[in-house]
Formats: sequence, structure tokens, C-alpha cells
Amino acid sequence: MHPHTRPARAIDRFAAALRALLLCLLAGVVLPCAAQADPPAMTIEGELRIFNSALTVAGDDAHFPADRAMRKVRLPDDWWTSRPKEDGPVWYRVQFEAPAQPSRLMAVYMERVCSNAEVYLNGQMVFSGGSMVEPLTRNCYYPQLAALPSALLRDGTNVLDIKVMGYQLQKVSTRQRAGGMSAVKVGPYDVLRAEYTSYRFWRLTIVEIITIATTMLGLLVLCLGWLNRREPHLIWFGLLTLMWNLLAIRMLVRDLPFDNGTVELISGAGWALVTAFGVQFMLSYANLRSRTLEVGLVLQCILVPLTLLLAGPQRLFVVMSAWQLLMVVEAIATMGLYLYAVWHHRREEFWIMAVTVASMGVLLLLERAIQHNLLDPMRLQLSHFAMPVVFIVLSTRQLRSFSRALQDAEAARNSLESRVAEATAEMERNYAQMAELRVEQVTEKERKRIAGDLHDDLGAKLLTIVHTSESERISSLAREALEEMRLSVKGLTGKPLPVADALADWRAETVLRLGQAGVEADWRSPNEDLTQQLSARAFVQTTRILREAISNVIKHSGASHCKVRCTLGEHDFVLVVQDNGKGIPMELDGKLDRGHGMASMKHRAKQMQGQCLVESGPGYGTVIRLTLPL
Repeated sequence: MHPHTRPARAIDRFAAALRALLLCLLAGVVLPCAAQADPPAMTIEGELRIFNSALTVAGDDAHFPADRAMRKVRLPDDWWTSRPKEDGPVWYRVQFEAPAQPSRLMAVYMERVCSNAEVYLNGQMVFSGGSMVEPLTRNCYYPQLAALPSALLRDGTNVLDIKVMGYQLQKVSTRQRAGGMSAVKVGPYDVLRAEYTSYRFWRLTIVEIITIATTMLGLLVLCLGWLNRREPHLIWFGLLTLMWNLLAIRMLVRDLPFDNGTVELISGAGWALVTAFGVQFMLSYANLRSRTLEVGLVLQCILVPLTLLLAGPQRLFVVMSAWQLLMVVEAIATMGLYLYAVWHHRREEFWIMAVTVASMGVLLLLERAIQHNLLDPMRLQLSHFAMPVVFIVLSTRQLRSFSRALQDAEAARNSLESRVAEATAEMERNYAQMAELRVEQVTEKERKRIAGDLHDDLGAKLLTIVHTSESERISSLAREALEEMRLSVKGLTGKPLPVADALADWRAETVLRLGQAGVEADWRSPNEDLTQQLSARAFVQTTRILREAISNVIKHSGASHCKVRCTLGEHDFVLVVQDNGKGIPMELDGKLDRGHGMASMKHRAKQMQGQCLVESGPGYGTVIRLTLPL
């Protein structure tokens, strides 16, 4: 595996593991809660009772105001229907039968008290959920379990008073945070403790886990977007996830250092930011941009808290409901625009994103229907669990797309590096060839200069000696030196020579020299048309080797007959010189390179990547075999 592909693989594995974990958790939350129904009134061991009605009266007294007019209400009691324009505190009274000394510790359990409650048994306070004055403790999402001391229980009828402090609907931004109380359960502490623990785990602990996990996911996506500024949708999605989790945390934090109006104002501003981030994410993910819309979203983020502040604490629900309805319309319109763009430009992603975006739209519509009293609030706040599923799907899509883009970028970088390496190697080869060509040009020029000097100066002087010397010996030596000089000049000029011409020159010289020495010459070479070329250097070196071989035949062999054979192949030619002389003496056996010019002959052949072999024996003549590449 290429080392640069490891970050992309790590991102894919992280996203898959996180998605699997959260989906398992969400399945464990939604399915049990969806199947759960209000339990019927029942008795466990004759001690557990569920109260679905109570006597109620409003008043901020230290004890239940029994002297005032009371009325009977059904439990759960939601203040937005039973007392839409009244705040707390409100007293609830139920009565139950119990022995004076029960065998098990008794307790009272309330699944929902919004915002806070105090519990009194037979006139004595036995439990308080927190502060009953501003800033009020917010227990709307927390169940309440209070033990009933055995010392305070009476034999027979016992009176249980519950003082609830909450807010009317107009003072909060959502119905779920308006005052109210659920059914009351009285029974054994251990039984109610198990129900209390289960409720807290599935409704609160799971939310904490989901919030932490999606926060990590949002931070990861935000960091990836910050590192890759060309993908702004990653930044918007990271901000959307983090802002949503900040709003979700408010259900987990019970004691805030702010009064109700400030908390609702901050919450409204947070929803404006969530809408802005969500709209910007979908637009940037669809490669769309509108300056007008961006300015409008900024103005909306300013106007939402400003209008809530101007409306005052008595009109928060009306103003916030209007803003939330507008935000939902904006979000659904953006979803439609996004799906339209995906359908036309990235159709392979359309169905997955269509299901995801449609689910988000349905959740928003259900939430709006609840806030406008078209549907009853669910016991399970679906948005707390379903929206993280949407975020998980979207974030894993973002991470997968980013990892794919990272892999493509790495592949492109590797391809570019390969092309650069190839181009560099090609440039180096071209440079080397140009350098070699330049050296060859300079060398060729110098050779021609030397050859010209030899021919014009030394050649003229040798020719003068040949024609003017009175000594036949000096004239003969000058003629030989002149021939050798001409051969050297021919080699220096560097012009290739046809093999046929070279064979003709060698044959003429060989037959002439052997004839002058009285040795019968037998020359055989190919008669067909020869098209091969022989380099000037090869011609010169071969001529010298052949001359040395003929000189050995004339001077040392004592032969009367000499055969010369020349054969040509596709890539080389073979020249064989064989005489019928006395051969090389025994005392020179194994020391051929030390005499008869054998060392120079072999050295010249080796310089041309050829070889020169000598076969000889006393009385059997000598064979010199030269093999050279063309």
C-alpha cells in the first residue's frame, strides 16, 4: 500500500465504525420507545399504584393550600391546554393507602416534571429537584424519583403533595418546555428505581453518547474542510453539526446561570444559526451560491434575537413559532433546490441524498405540526435521535467523498511524479546525447585538423624523400611510412567505408606483398553485392592486423603457400590467414603474445570488441582467425 493512501483509508474506517455504532444505539432507542405505550394501572405485590388524575390548585404557598378551590385534572397535565396563560407554581395532590411500617422502602416516580418540583409526604417535604426560583432548575427532560421515608408514612391514607414550578406556553419557544407533569407512580423503591434508571439511560445517556459522537464527527469534518478550503461544504456541515449539538445540550444541562427569557433568546438565535449553516451547506454541496441569500441569512441571524427581545417574555412562543415556520420553509426550499441540482449534475448520488434529505424534511414538518398543536407531543422527542441519523449519513457521505478525493489526488500526484521523472530522465538523456554529439563534433573537427596537417606537411615531406632519395633503403622506408600515414589519415577522417571496397584494398595489398615475397597467394571473399559499411577505425585496425599477419607469413613462417578467407554474417565478418610454413617453434608454446606481433594483433581486435585467435604447431603451419563486428 502506498503510504499516502493511509489517511484516506483511516477516514473511511473511522466513518464506517462510527456509523455502525450510532445506528445500533439509535435502533436500541427508537424501537423500544416506539413500541412503548402508557402502562395500565396495575399492582405489583399489592404495593405499586399509578395515578392518572389528581387534585390541583395554583399558589405559591409553603404547603398545599387546602382552603382554596381545587379541581380534578387528568395526568399527564400539560399546561398549554389546561392553563395556557398561567405560570406556576401549581400543587398536585394524590392519596394512597399504605401500612405504617411497609416491608419495603416506598418511593414516588414522575416521568416528566417541567420545569421543577418539590414533593411533600403528609405535609413534610421529602424531595426537591433544585431551584424553584429564577434561574429555575430545568428538569423537563429528567425523570424524578423520590424516596418516601417510612417514618412519615401513616397506617391507612397518606397524602402526597407535589409542587410544580413551570412556565406558560407563551414564555417558551417550544411546547416541550412549557409547564406540566406526567402520571404519578407510588410503589416499592427498587421497582421504581429500575424504571427510573432505564428511562434515564435510553432518553438521556444515549443522547449524551450521540451528542459526543456527532460532535467528534463534526469537528473532524470541520478540520477537513479547514484544511481543504476548496470544499466549503465540509466547513458548513461541521458548523451545522456542532451548532445542533449545542442546542441539544440544553436538554442535558439543568442549571443555567440565566433566567428563562435569556435562555429562550439564546435558543432562538441558535436555531437561526442552524438554519443558516444548513442552507449554506446544501447550497455549497450543490455547487450553488447566492450573495443575496447569504446576506439574507446573516440578517435573519440578527433579526431573530432582536425580534424576540422586542416582543418580550410574554410573546416568545408566537414570535419564535413564526420564525421557525419561516426557517422550515427555507430549509425545505433549499432541499428541493439541492435535489434539483444533484439530479442534473450528480445523478448517481440522487437517491441516497433524496431519502436523507426527505427524512430531514419530514422531521421538520412533524416538529412544526407539534408546535402548532396539530399533533400531540411524542413521549420520545424524535428529533433528538432521528436528526443525528441524518447527520451520520451526511457526514459519512462527506468523509467518503473526501477520502475518495484524497485518493484521487494522491493518484494524480503519483502520476504527476511519474511523468516528471520520465520527463527528467528524457531531458537527461537528451542532454547526454547533446553532450556526446558535441564531443564527437569537437573530436571530429580535431581529427580532420590532424589528418590535414599529416597529409599536407608530413605527407609532402615523405613523398619528397621517396622521389629524391638516392638510397633505395631510405626510399622504401619512406614509402612504407607514407602508406602508414595515409592509412592513419583515413582512420582520422572518420568516414565509413563499404565492405566491398575494404576487401578490394586488402586483397590487392595482400596479393602484391605475398607475390613480391615469392609466396603463392590464395584469396577468397564473397562475390555477391555487399551493402554493409565498415567504420574508418575498424578498417584501419583490421588493415594493420592483416598486415602484421602477412608480415609474419613472409618473415617467419617460411611458407610457400598462404590462403586468405573472408566470410560475412549479418553482424560480423571473419578473416582467416593460413600458411603451410614451419609453424611456431615449441619454445614459444604458451608465449605467443610475446613475439611475432601477436600481442598487438589481439589488442587491436579487443579494442573493436572482436577477437584474434592463433592456432599453430611445428611443421603444420599457422592459422590466424580474426572475428570483428561490423
